[in-house]
Amino acid sequence: MAGLRFGVLGPITGWRGGDEVGFGAAKRSRVLAALLLHANRRVGREAIIDVVWGTDAPRSGVNLVQKYVGDLRRTLQQMESTGLLESTGTSYQLRLAPEQLDSWTFSRTVAQARAANAAGDLAAARRGLDAALRLWRGPAYDGIDAEPMVVERARLEESRMAAVEELMEIELQVGDHASVVAELSRLTREHPLRERLRELQMLGLYRAGRQAEALAVFADTRRLLADELGVDPGPGLRLMHERIVRADTALDVPTAPERHLDPVAVEPAAVAPPVYQLPRDVPDFTGRVIEHEALVGMLRDARCPPVVVAGAPGVGKSTLAVRAAHTVAAEFPGGQLYLNLAGTSGAPRDPAAMLAELLRALGVRGAAIPAGLDERAALYRSRVAGRAMLILLDDAADAAQVRPLLPGTAGCAVLITSRHRLADLSGARSLDLDVFGADEARQLLATVVGADRVAGEPEQADAIVRFCGFLPLAIRIAAGKLAGRPGWSLGVLRDRLADRSRRIGELRVGGASVRASFEVSVRMLADPARQAFRWLGLLGAQTFPGWVAGPLLDRPHADEVLDELLDANLLTAVGTDIAGQPRYRLHDLLRDYAMKAADGDPLDARRAAVGRVLGAWLHLAERAKEGLPPSVVGPPPGRAPRFPLGPDARRLLADPLAWFDAERVALLGAVELAVDWGLDELAWELASALVPYHDHRSLHDDWQHGHSLALRAVASAGNRRGEAALLRGLGQVQLYRDDYDRAVRALRRSRRLYREVGDPHGEAAALAGLATVHRLTGRYDDALASAGAALDLMAGVEGHPGEAQIRNGVGMVLLARGRLDEASPWFAEALRLAEASGDRHREATVLRNLSGLHERRGDVGTALRDLGRALTVFERLQDERCAAFTLLRVAEVRAAAGDGTRAVPAVERALAVFRRVGNLAEIAACARLLDRLRSGVAALPVGAQRGGAPGAVTGSPAPHAAVS
Repeated sequence: MAGLRFGVLGPITGWRGGDEVGFGAAKRSRVLAALLLHANRRVGREAIIDVVWGTDAPRSGVNLVQKYVGDLRRTLQQMESTGLLESTGTSYQLRLAPEQLDSWTFSRTVAQARAANAAGDLAAARRGLDAALRLWRGPAYDGIDAEPMVVERARLEESRMAAVEELMEIELQVGDHASVVAELSRLTREHPLRERLRELQMLGLYRAGRQAEALAVFADTRRLLADELGVDPGPGLRLMHERIVRADTALDVPTAPERHLDPVAVEPAAVAPPVYQLPRDVPDFTGRVIEHEALVGMLRDARCPPVVVAGAPGVGKSTLAVRAAHTVAAEFPGGQLYLNLAGTSGAPRDPAAMLAELLRALGVRGAAIPAGLDERAALYRSRVAGRAMLILLDDAADAAQVRPLLPGTAGCAVLITSRHRLADLSGARSLDLDVFGADEARQLLATVVGADRVAGEPEQADAIVRFCGFLPLAIRIAAGKLAGRPGWSLGVLRDRLADRSRRIGELRVGGASVRASFEVSVRMLADPARQAFRWLGLLGAQTFPGWVAGPLLDRPHADEVLDELLDANLLTAVGTDIAGQPRYRLHDLLRDYAMKAADGDPLDARRAAVGRVLGAWLHLAERAKEGLPPSVVGPPPGRAPRFPLGPDARRLLADPLAWFDAERVALLGAVELAVDWGLDELAWELASALVPYHDHRSLHDDWQHGHSLALRAVASAGNRRGEAALLRGLGQVQLYRDDYDRAVRALRRSRRLYREVGDPHGEAAALAGLATVHRLTGRYDDALASAGAALDLMAGVEGHPGEAQIRNGVGMVLLARGRLDEASPWFAEALRLAEASGDRHREATVLRNLSGLHERRGDVGTALRDLGRALTVFERLQDERCAAFTLLRVAEVRAAAGDGTRAVPAVERALAVFRRVGNLAEIAACARLLDRLRSGVAALPVGAQRGGAPGAVTGSPAPHAAVS
């Protein structure tokens, strides 16, 4: 595998050692391109089909993709590269190391060249950029016009041109003007609108003694931009023009070629002797290429506003700040000052004492140092005025501690690190530091432990950095522990870190400890924030919305508590979800620490806090489901306590479906949390409250998972009502999956339990489910018997939500038996009940099934009108699967009537939905119908086409429709 490389910077190709590898036909290369585009990520078959065929995919596209992937796998195996291409379900994943893909090699080499340039090593930067550009063999993904490749091609091309510009800039710095001017002339012809190339061309011409030509470039560019885009040249070009006109000496060839080119003249060095106080740079500094580049750019800003590097404990703020400071140190000839502000200690340093230290470093001694804070700050500002100095203030507690230490004039760069964002530090810019990416984390481990040791146990290495949460401090500690124990395999530490209860304690070596680092930050919090931090760790690994802090602490509003945790970087804001809620998470190690710290709180208090949060989620879910089509599966409420959120709920649930989409993972996590805490009533009610959403979105896996979790809890607690409700729900989802035997077993037990607890409503719901199963399996007598028993139990219950469903089902059974006149009143009454209750979804379902009756009577026009009304409702309710089933019915009716021209668009729209949601039976049904329509074969009657009764939707039943 090590010798196998792939290339996308040009036509798709591969190399084994120095030999080029062929991958066969063009379609197979396109499959490989799709896998390379998403290397180390799963790629679904649909995404591959889009790349290979676009909108012209053949019906056999899935089979062909499987064949091409198999061919690729065999080709790789022939090159002794087994395991490179993996299959998971309907997805594929091509696993590559960074050096195995030329686009990754290009990015990494350019980043290394930029780092060399920033450090003043122009020769290394020049070699690196040249090597990176030589990787290109043509346009990226050449010959593949699929949209994903077009987008990636544009991104890579922009990266290539940026590297070209940087190389041209370095060539000018080292004085190679003649060859650079010729190359820039070619490049500007190919890219006439890239102003940076024009700017460099002007500089090269000027330095070559061709001032008039340089000014002519500006005039030509100005005309071109005006003609093509209607704009004037940008500030860089205008400044270059002005400086050439006035023959600015700063444009002359640099006398110290190792220095980075800066188009703005640098202040002459101060005469006063400089001070060099920066701490020693970290020799094994790893990663942070983008962040380092951004930080260096901020420090080089001529305006020199303060820069704050903020981040969670252990994320590597000081390490990055020291590296960036050393990178730019030579550009501040006035020297560098350094202070540790001890902001995370029990006693942050006093600004007055630190000012005295700074003044002594600047040559002020004894009585010359004023007594007061303001006087010391004023003298300090006077001493640094006019000196180009770099000032590193490490571990700041807050903005108040920092303000007196800031210079008063431009020319000095100030770099601050803090666990807080210091948002109230006027004019400051921030760089928020997050944990490492997976590649950076592994690189750091290898740097400390040894590359050979990591390469020998790659899976164990990946597990270690994952258990460390990709936190640099934790990885350094883990690596230090391994480095000090050469007899350990990586698997030994991996196994010890795998135990979450021991993990924080294991991450300790010498005087370094993750626990100690976290404790410092938590100790600085106010009591409510400390409690919130501990208890947020109880809520699990998924993200959570901000409102959870209120019920967690049993207070109406807790925004200020969240703000305190955010400012301390103990909580991460991960964005705003589609429902408009800000979402947060705890870093994995912080969550482990918080859970361990919460062990000191009374168990009853923790249990009550979790119960309040779950009660709030249940309250919101019940409110939200009122905005979705009602489900006949949903049982009446149980006894679990609710925690209403008051007016906030109305704002959160403005779009119920969006809210459910945003909370999908969190709500399943809430069911699991209830199970873990033994809150069985909350567990089954939460799982049941999600049914309308899971039904609407066809999330059958989520539905079954949540119900199965809760079922274990209620069975263990002897909660028979909860068990009955969950079995009813499980029976329904098994029915949707055509698993009729399991559905019958679940529904029969549900009925028995409902009867035992004296709940006729629930018993009727279970019987209704059994009636549907019997109808779909052709046991019509059993279906009618179950439906009749359910209706008897519902007698006297005005507006029972299941009655319209059952009557509709009876109508379908009678229709299947050809008893049209008997079926008609059942459909009519079902429709009346649905309309009277305002249940638009049930009304549309009845209309769709009623179309079969009209079609059997030869009234195709009325059948199509009913289907049109049903389709309008489903589309307004955003129920795309029910809409697709309705479109398939439309196509079947039109096909049976001989109107194939209008049947094709309907079945194609249905097929697109079924492919997206994975309804295999319906995909096949659509494909068969399309084949007949396109071949001109007359359509069979609908019932004959699909093995069921005329007008009946059979196969894998649609949501809601299957219970109709």
